[in-house]
Amino acid sequence: MKYYLIAGEASGDLHASHLMRSLKDYDKEAQFHFFGGDLMAAVGGTLVKHYRELAYMGFIPVLLHLRTILRNMRMCKQDILQWQPDVVILVDYPGFNLDIAKYVHRLQLNTQSSKPKVYYYISPKIWAWKEYRIKNIKRDVDELFSILPFEVDFFEGKHGYPIHYVGNPTAQEVREWKKPTPGPSPREGKQNRAPVIALLAGSRRQEIKDNLPAMIEATKHLTGQYDLVLAGAPSIEPDYYRQFLTGSSVRLVVNETYPLLSEAVAALVTSGTATLETCMFDVPQVVCYETPLPKIIGFLKRHVLSVKWVSLVNLIAGREVVPELVADTFSVDNIRSELMAILPGGERRQSMLDDYDTVRKALGESHAPDNAARIMVQLLKQ
Repeated sequence: MKYYLIAGEASGDLHASHLMRSLKDYDKEAQFHFFGGDLMAAVGGTLVKHYRELAYMGFIPVLLHLRTILRNMRMCKQDILQWQPDVVILVDYPGFNLDIAKYVHRLQLNTQSSKPKVYYYISPKIWAWKEYRIKNIKRDVDELFSILPFEVDFFEGKHGYPIHYVGNPTAQEVREWKKPTPGPSPREGKQNRAPVIALLAGSRRQEIKDNLPAMIEATKHLTGQYDLVLAGAPSIEPDYYRQFLTGSSVRLVVNETYPLLSEAVAALVTSGTATLETCMFDVPQVVCYETPLPKIIGFLKRHVLSVKWVSLVNLIAGREVVPELVADTFSVDNIRSELMAILPGGERRQSMLDDYDTVRKALGESHAPDNAARIMVQLLKQ
């Protein structure tokens, strides 16, 4: 069968690449076209557009690149129409992907011939923001595959929309990475290094620009005592980081987030998949996310958002496990204070590590890509 996948950022590229491998296990004739990245390309198929040309966030960057975004959307729709896949698999990235779902749904209505099904893998986080999108999802998405356990109650209990909870791919990816392999330990030869504090400042330029300077400033007093290491995002060229790192002791590693987290004793993390990865590596963390108009955003977070927290760790646990410094609570002083409390000897370090067990138990040990691929192929063959 023919599978068309759309992933708009680095984490989506990772999850989609694993899904593609699993699809090939269940469908030996699987063919792929995709908007994605290098990891998906390594599995095989036709890379139509790299996610580097899609990953715009924030009102101003989106407005400035609106012509490019619309051109990419037209290209995607045209390629779907010409290639005629059996299914379009959307991976997170709702601003782009929900428009594609609407387009494919109209194709289904306006022709008598067989047209693609629409499957959503890693559902849009409408439980936090823009809940009204449930109408579009119900109308345009044939099957939704969830990776967060609390989404079952939201979609099925609250909105009467049946979904498939398949387990969490991030948890599985970390478990696979941590499996022992032959050869020397990654820590061999590094025992004399200072302990590592990891900085994970996001995978998009705007996130990095907003968060990294404060992270660097908040850790400056630890220079010499700790090895301060920034995880470079695969979609960002190393030269972009130089403007922030010049004059600091922070060193950059690229495409080495898992090795970095395996060594770190604590981390400053921009909200997103990285918060869950950090939890799975048992690294105490502070979630940091600067926003424009912080006082207004802080008010909206408290009174408008449908959830109390922004990090996946807290959402899965159903309570505050990791501190979240977002909008009006984001400051260098707050970051420094929270970080000191989770470093070795800090008063909140052990309680956070204990609470991480709650998150791991909630996620279970299911193999999400395999579960999703098996169900997808079964449904498509019916």
